[in-house]
Order: sequence, then C-alpha cells, then structure tokens
Amino acid sequence: KMTQQMRDLQLAQARKPPGPSSPNAAKRLYRNLSGKFRVNYTSFDESSLVGRGEKEKLRKSYLFQGSAALFEAVELQDLDRIQELLKQYSPEELDLNTPNSEGLLPLDIAIMTNNAPIARALLQAGAKESPHFMSLESRSLHLSTLVREAEQRVNELTAQVVNEAPNTDCSEKEKQLKAWEWRFRLYKRMKAGFEHARVPDAPTNVHLSVASSSSVQVTFWEPLSINSAVVTKYKVEWSCSPTFLPPLGEAVIDKLKNLHFTIQGLVSGTAYYVRVSAYNMKGWGPPQASVPPCAIPSNWREYDGRTPRRRGQAEALDHLLGQVKTVHQHCICHEPCKNQPQSRKHSVSKSLKHLFHPGSKFLKTLKRGLYLTAIFYKDDNILVTHEDQIPVVEIDDTYSCLLMQDFLWFTKVSCMWDEILWLRQCVTVSQSSCSCILQTRFKMLLAISQMQGLLGIQDLGQVFFEPVKDKQGNILIVTLKEVKTNQNFESVRWVPICKLQTSRKSVSSPEEPTALDTLLISVQDKLAYHQRSSHALTPGLYLGYLKLCSAVDQIRVLVPEQLPNILCHVKIRSNPNISREEWEWLQKMASAEEPIPAEPDADTSQNPLFHELQVAIKELMTLVNIPLQEAKDFRLYSQEVLDFGDQVSFLLLLPPSDDVCTAPGQNNPYTPRSGFLTLPLQIFELGEER
Repeated sequence: KMTQQMRDLQLAQARKPPGPSSPNAAKRLYRNLSGKFRVNYTSFDESSLVGRGEKEKLRKSYLFQGSAALFEAVELQDLDRIQELLKQYSPEELDLNTPNSEGLLPLDIAIMTNNAPIARALLQAGAKESPHFMSLESRSLHLSTLVREAEQRVNELTAQVVNEAPNTDCSEKEKQLKAWEWRFRLYKRMKAGFEHARVPDAPTNVHLSVASSSSVQVTFWEPLSINSAVVTKYKVEWSCSPTFLPPLGEAVIDKLKNLHFTIQGLVSGTAYYVRVSAYNMKGWGPPQASVPPCAIPSNWREYDGRTPRRRGQAEALDHLLGQVKTVHQHCICHEPCKNQPQSRKHSVSKSLKHLFHPGSKFLKTLKRGLYLTAIFYKDDNILVTHEDQIPVVEIDDTYSCLLMQDFLWFTKVSCMWDEILWLRQCVTVSQSSCSCILQTRFKMLLAISQMQGLLGIQDLGQVFFEPVKDKQGNILIVTLKEVKTNQNFESVRWVPICKLQTSRKSVSSPEEPTALDTLLISVQDKLAYHQRSSHALTPGLYLGYLKLCSAVDQIRVLVPEQLPNILCHVKIRSNPNISREEWEWLQKMASAEEPIPAEPDADTSQNPLFHELQVAIKELMTLVNIPLQEAKDFRLYSQEVLDFGDQVSFLLLLPPSDDVCTAPGQNNPYTPRSGFLTLPLQIFELGEER
C-alpha cells in the first residue's frame, strides 16, 4: 500500500507544470512592460495562493504582451521603445523571430518601411527575415493580399458605421475602423517601399589582409547607397582565379555588428582572390573585389624559418625547477616539508578571522626597519585588522637601507608564493656562510610565511614597483591583491578606503609623514596602478617606443601610466600578423640603413604597411613629446616582431643608439608629457609576464 502511495505521489508531481525559474522573474517582466499592457496585479510571492500553473500562464501572458509591444513599437517606428524592450528582454523572451498573425516578423516591417535605425537595432539583437518569402513574387503576393484584406475590412466597417444608429456598439465600430484604416495605410506603405526598392550597391572599402600563414581577413563597409532598402546580410566569396571560376568557397554574414570575416584553412604561399556583395529584400547586389585584389597567406617567420622565441620556455623553466627540487629533496632541510600539506586548504572566511585574534602579530607602529604590508581590496573597501590597521609584519628591525637587488629578489619570489616554505628551508642550509644578503632574504621569507599564516592565504598578490620610505628610516614593501568574490566573510572587517583615511590618527607631522601615513595617503593611487597593470591590449599590431634610463644599481624603462605593463605604444592596425612580403620590405629598408621615407616612392606607394607606419610614427612622436624631425634618426627594430600570444604583436621604434639609454646626469632634451612613469626593468618584465 505504501509503495502504491509513493507511485501516486510521484505521478502527481510529474503531471504538475513547471514553475518559473525565479518567483520574482515574472514580477520584473511585468513591471517593465508599458503601462497600457498592465493588468490587475496578483502577488508572485512564494506564499501566494496562486498555483504554479497559474503563475506560468501569467508569465507567458506577460511575455506575449512584450512581443506584442515590440510589434507595435516597430509599426509606430518608436526606436526608443524598441531599444528599451531589447534591453529588458532576451530575443527568446520576445519571440523576436516568431511571425505574427499576418506572417510578418519585426524585421520585415522595419525593412519594408525602410526604417534603417530600427532595422539595425533588430539585426544586432539577432532578428531575421521571414523564411516564408522564398522569392520576390511570394513577398509581393503576400503584401498585395494584406493590402486587399485591410481595404476590404475598412470598407465593411465604414458601411456598418454609416448604416447603424449611434450607440455603444457603434462607438466600438468606429474605434475598429480607425485601427484598420491605420493598418491599411501601413500595408500600403510597406508595399510601396518594396516596389520602389532595388538591389543594394556593392560594399565599399573592401580591404584584404594576411591574417596568418593559413588565413586571410577581409574587412568592408556598408554600400554608399542602399537603394531604399536596408542591407540584412553580406556574402564573402574566394577563389584562386581572378574570374572566380571555379569558386573555392563562400560565407554569408548575417551578424552585422562587425563587418569583417576571416577565411581560414588556406594553403600557405597560394594567392587567393576575394570579393564581397550585399543583400536586401530585393536580392543580392553586385560584388566588389577587394583591395588588394588577392593575398597570399604567410607569416614573417617564413622569411628565415625561425621558431617562436618563447616556444618551450615555460616547460624548460618548470623542468629546471624540478631538477633543483630533486637536488634538495634528500637534504635535512627538506625533511620537515614531507609532513607539511602541499597547499593550505583554509577557506578565506575562516582564516581571515586571525586578523581579529588577540594573539596576532600584526604591527601597529613602525620602529626604523624593513616591513611587509599586504593590501587586500574589494571595490572601494580595504581589509584591515581588528584595530583598523592595514596588515603589517616585520622583516628586519636592523635594516635601514633596502638594496635594490634585495627588493628585486623579493619581487621574483612573488611569482612563487606557494613555494615559500620550501625556499625558506633551503635558504636555511645556505645560511651557514653568514652572508648578510642571505640572512636578509631569509628574513624576507620568514615575514612572507608569517603574513601567509596570519591571513591564511598563500597568494599575497603583486608587489608594488617601489617600496614606501620615510625619513625615520622605515621601509615598507607593499603587495596588492584584489578580492573579486562576492562572498560575505564572517567577522571580517572591510572598511571603506575613504573612512580609513579620515579616521586614522596620524602620529607624524605633515612635513615628515611616516611610511604608514604615506601609504594610506597614496593607497588609491597604488590600487589604480595595480588594476591598470593587469589590463590587456586589444588584438592588433602596435608600434612600441623603447626608452631606457640607467642609475647606479638599476635600469628603468619608460611606460604609460594607464598601461604600465606595456611599452609606450600606438596601434598600427587591428590585424596583428606581419606577412612575409611585409617583413621582406622592412628588411630591405633596414639593410639600406635608411629611415622610413616621408614621401612614398614607386615601391612603397602600393604598400599599405608603409602608410600605416607613417601615421603611427607621427602619433607616437606626438605622444612622447619628440619633434617629428628627430624621428629621421630613429630606426625600426628589424631582428624580429615581438609576439604576445596570437592576437597582439609589436614593432619597436628605437632612438639612435647613443640615446636608447640615458646615463646618470645625461640631459634628455625631450621629456615626455605627464602620464608616464619609469619602472625598474625587472619589475616591467614581471608585469609583462603577468
């Protein structure tokens, strides 16, 4: 009996219609609808007496009304309302490609009334034309039928209004008559728009470029004249023959947000011809051949057959580190490691409670020495101890002057936060030599372990490119890490940065602030640097400017503040690939030891890269505040193209050899405008790798 009851219960549950994915989803959809579609509201709370089936019916009703609202907005040519609906609902919720009772889609109405802005908005949202219009004749017949039926309905309602006595029913008939008269005019306008339209002109600015050793990319613009009909798709064709006989392939592009297409799977060294044509409701327009008319898939590496510089480097470094670990695995220092877990599994929320434990060893004040501080931030909040202090631990209380080499060594250690215990134990063995450098670095590793233990977090983030110092002899090494999780940590104190800055009681004078006060004053600048240093360039080919300056113990490199992990640069073009032909031209110029000519000659007039470089060099010289006439002594680095992945590549512009690196005391007549900074070369290399 019990088994039968369970079966009956499962069967009853299976028959229940599914409820909405969220009880508030229908409420949000309802509120976003236009006021004229609102109905009496019924509570959508979980405690509502309305059953799941009723909720689903109401949800579908609101979605249906949203679809109806979209059709009405297109018919009324209300672009603002259309954009609002497309923002509030997904294409699936609006049934964007489901025809109405007249067999029309929203895009059909937009293009046949020749409303280009609305048509473009619908196309970008994924709208399609009706598949029922298989030919021009079928579309013309359908429009004629709609016009004839609307006209017939208008005549019928007109006769009823004229012949009937005035009453309530007559008033309703008059409303229907006005609605059908408006629809009759709409259908006639659509029919006239279709009859007067012609096929579109050819696309403009069809440009062909080499994308790789097995692909080419074509970019194009809309036709200058669309002949009273919106273009809804494009066709790209390619062939090995200029007559396109036989054709090798074609692709139809109906996503018109970006007008470009990459033809892949081609044979390196073979010339391919490409052309593009546009389509509207009247059919395909004439094709437009690309400029240049053909392209040969290739890459600059084919010039001398060289392999990528970084190929296998990461694997080689991992292998080298493994060998070092193998050498140390039998030493006495490694024995304690066997009893330690490989990675600490503490959750952040649990381990961060140590911040507020009375026995924590975070410092409140500094006493002339070397210290480590870790800044964790989320949005505009910063993580502090239970005493509203940024976490600080001591490295060495007798260290009053941080050597640059020690600081740079610390930045390299930041790439191995998970290996601190192993590094610390191996340095312990080497400490018998009593080297001051080794002792300092061992203390650095101890401080890192202490910070990791107190926070319960292995990854302390990225090291800021310079320590914070004060006149009292305090030095702060700063690490920065952004916490992106939305989890609410228990007993953890996140304090707004502005509140921490205003509430901290300084113990120093404004003329001689302590390192902690200086850090707090400049913390927002440091967070901005940290965020900008993780930004990536958009795909493309760039022209970079290499400028160095040397000091006694370091070399620094000029970088933009907005992107400090990249050299000063301007974008040459969106295609990152340098073809073999382009590289040969650059090699020819380099071997002739001539600057890029100001005016094109016979060899360069048809070279797109020449014109692109001219524009880029002028822009770059303006950016770094160097007179253009000085650029005649600059040279392009011709040994290689610097590839950063598959999507970003650099050509380097170098000053004369005597000016590449400015020596101490040497006067630099051309100083960049504001917006630049110089980073230690090792810091820049680490940031580039990140």
